[in-house]
Amino acid sequence: MSRSNFVSFIGSGNVAWHLAPALDNTDFAVREIYSRNAANAAALVDKLYEAEVKTSLDFSSSISRIFIIAVADDAIQSIAQEIILPEDAILVHTSGSQPLSLLGYAATPDIGVFYPLQTFSKGKKVDFSEVPFFIESDSREVEKVLQNMARAISKHVHTIASHQRKAMHIAAVFAANFTNHMLFIAEGIMKENKLDFAWLKPLIAEMITKSLSIGPQNAQTGPARRGDFEILDRHMEFLQNNEAIAGIYKEISQHIIDTYHG
Repeated sequence: MSRSNFVSFIGSGNVAWHLAPALDNTDFAVREIYSRNAANAAALVDKLYEAEVKTSLDFSSSISRIFIIAVADDAIQSIAQEIILPEDAILVHTSGSQPLSLLGYAATPDIGVFYPLQTFSKGKKVDFSEVPFFIESDSREVEKVLQNMARAISKHVHTIASHQRKAMHIAAVFAANFTNHMLFIAEGIMKENKLDFAWLKPLIAEMITKSLSIGPQNAQTGPARRGDFEILDRHMEFLQNNEAIAGIYKEISQHIIDTYHG
């Protein structure tokens, strides 16, 4: 196997936990894992074929060419400035919201972004073949390497710019993170009133399926969509003892009203 296909990870969190084994099962073998938490790095190494724990950011003697920074956004820049790389190294980060330029002070001109658009949890298996990957680099050669690496595990590989990736990340927060928080609020309301959250699951599944099938604008239902102010007032009265939840209900309802009846 060519050195150009050897990969090292900086970070052992949720992204690395899933991405490293996925790449390790292709021609892109993972050889090193560095983490501030050595125990986490060792646990990830146990999931790989020939990788070893790296105890410092000095990779000057590494046999890898591709170095993937998979850490929290606020740690990317400092790692890029501190890491010592071998010649010909390609350094990338996996963030959805951080620009390519964050790697601008790294000790290599060959930098890029290797962003999987998915939510990751260590206990939940991910089918990478269906995960979209978004690639960015100022170098055509680096872009080609990253595209080949993404295509080794995914059927959906795209090249986009930093500002587009930021917009997509914000959209993803609304679509996934905020949606999940709405479900958390709904679960709380059910529990407070001694109701089973499972009763809502068919409704939730149908709503998501319908939204993806006919589009969110066409799939919207509910009292705000109908402009049923009598029901909206009753709901606000019911929520009067929970000011925070009532505020969320009012803001979202008003936005729906403005969208369809403005």
